[in-house]
Amino acid sequence: MDEERALYIVRAGEAGAIERVLRDYSDKHRATFKFESTDEDKRKKLCEGIFKVLVKDIPTTCQVSCLEVLRILSRDKKVLVPVTTKENMQILLRLAKLNESDDSLEKVSEFPVIVESLKCLCNIVFNSQMAQQLSLELNLAAKLCNLLRKCKDRKFINDIKCFDLRLLFLLSLLHTDIRSQLRYELQGLPLLTQILESAFSIKWTDEYESAIDHNGPPLSPQETDCAIEALKALFNVTVDSWKVHKESDSHQFRVMAAVLRHCLLIVGPTEDKTEELHSNAVNLLSNVPVSCLDVLICPLTHEETAQEATTLDELPSDKTAEKETVLKNNTMVYSGMNMEAIHVLLNFMEKRIDKGSSYREGLTPVLSLLTECSRAHRNIRKFLKDQVLPPLRDVTNRPEVGSTVRNKLVRLMTHVDLGVKQIAAEFLFVLCKERVDSLLKYTGYGNAAGLLAARGLLAGGRGDNWYSEDEDTDTEEYKNAKPKEELLKPMGLKPDGTITPLEEALNQYSVIEETSSDTD
Repeated sequence: MDEERALYIVRAGEAGAIERVLRDYSDKHRATFKFESTDEDKRKKLCEGIFKVLVKDIPTTCQVSCLEVLRILSRDKKVLVPVTTKENMQILLRLAKLNESDDSLEKVSEFPVIVESLKCLCNIVFNSQMAQQLSLELNLAAKLCNLLRKCKDRKFINDIKCFDLRLLFLLSLLHTDIRSQLRYELQGLPLLTQILESAFSIKWTDEYESAIDHNGPPLSPQETDCAIEALKALFNVTVDSWKVHKESDSHQFRVMAAVLRHCLLIVGPTEDKTEELHSNAVNLLSNVPVSCLDVLICPLTHEETAQEATTLDELPSDKTAEKETVLKNNTMVYSGMNMEAIHVLLNFMEKRIDKGSSYREGLTPVLSLLTECSRAHRNIRKFLKDQVLPPLRDVTNRPEVGSTVRNKLVRLMTHVDLGVKQIAAEFLFVLCKERVDSLLKYTGYGNAAGLLAARGLLAGGRGDNWYSEDEDTDTEEYKNAKPKEELLKPMGLKPDGTITPLEEALNQYSVIEETSSDTD
């Protein structure tokens, strides 16, 4: 009945009556996502009728009501089949100010029409393959970038930016060709990075350093949503960016990484929004070439260096091992470097571990990021080693028992999900500079056996990567307990079936193999 009444008025009524009946329909079905199949034909006709109204000279308020109902109806894929035409798509592009002839966004009264048109396009493109093909034909990605350039520095049109970015994300998700077009032809990387700079109100203090106000207000909900959509679109644009070929590429990725560092150090309007914001930042950082991630840390200023020296002097002399890392004025400092962003990533990782679910989607990206950062950047690895694997003092409990970050990561080394346990073990192995003896010291042989077997290191040794020979000291507690470790050795079977230390068993099998190869 709702569709019949609305259709009758849309076909025969004047603008005021159309606006009223469609507003009533929208209010009633605002939360409707599943539709009765019996009324499918009526909904199709109502969509067609709305498009015919939208080409007429009607008031802005009537346009908004038409678009709101069209957005609701576009949730039904079957309804979209007959109405997704090039002509109808062009109607929506015109209303969304996506035509090149539209030079500016001066009329504030038109903003609701632009926003609702973009929302409709998001639904239609997501639910219709025909619309996706028409998007390519109409060069929609270029039009969206052009609209972003018109409004990138204007905070009062965040809703327009937000749904423009969401549509850009959908297009780049559904079409690999559009990713390439965005990256190279449309200069999507600097454009979207500038959108993030605007959302975060970044003020640069150096080429890759921004001013952080720890006492400043959180991002507004609109700024946060806009930033999240930009991060998602950037992820698609950079998803294949494993290598940097030109100096300009390297510079642009460093700028983006510096913006992401700023992102990690600010908060959204709620804890959940902050986690969503940081989660998307982590995902995007995973696409940044690892050589450009050095901007996540930065040297202290002269004033900060003097403050750090004062703080170090204040520490007791028996806390030598802890002197490397200090917290001064809300800044995490290690060896003269600001480690705030890395500390945020570490805390983010621990929160994801504590959730106890969805490890593959929620935990592995940040673990992989920290692993690659540690492998490529010595200062980051040393800081994380200091935080995750501090000097071993508790030698009475098993490595997996306890509530420290080390305990939690060691427990993950035997997780049922192969990908999760592999990346957890890899992270700890890298922090140990890929030295088997150091890994066993912190994790125990049983927990490390899977990684060592996969690397062919059950008998000891170290991995293939080179690391600096910085000092790795043992505590007195560990030195006293170390001889007792001999009570637990890796064992193997000799050819005669008896148990012997693994190294001896492997040697005996090698002798047998050499002997058998010499016989006919």
